[in-house]
Amino acid sequence: MNNETYTSVEAALRHYKEGIGAFTQKLPAVAERFNAFTDACFAEGALSKKEKQLIALGISLAAQDEYCTIYHTKGCLDEGASEQEILEACAVAAAFGGGAAMSQTVTLVQECLRELRTAH
Repeated sequence: MNNETYTSVEAALRHYKEGIGAFTQKLPAVAERFNAFTDACFAEGALSKKEKQLIALGISLAAQDEYCTIYHTKGCLDEGASEQEILEACAVAAAFGGGAAMSQTVTLVQECLRELRTAH
C-alpha cells in the first residue's frame, strides 16, 4: 500500500467534510435542503443504493470531479459493490466520457479501491 496516496485519498475525504461543515455553518438552510435532496436521491427505491452509487461514480468520472469520484468510489464500497462492478461502471463512463474518464479510472479510482478497501 502506498501511504502517500492513502493519505491523499483520506485527506481529500476529510477536506470535503471540513468544507461542507464550514459551508453548513455559513448557509445552514441551503446545506440542510441540499442534504435532504441528496439523501432522497440516494435512498433505496426502484434502484438500489449500490446502483445509485455506481451511477454517481460514472457521472463523477464523466464530469471529471475528483472529490465526487473519491466520495462515490467510497459510497460504492460502502454499499457492497465489488471491484468488478465498480470497474464496469467506470468503463461505461469511459465509453461516454472518453479518455478523461478512463484516465481517472486507471489512476484515481484504482487508488481509492486499493486504499479504501482496507477500511472495509
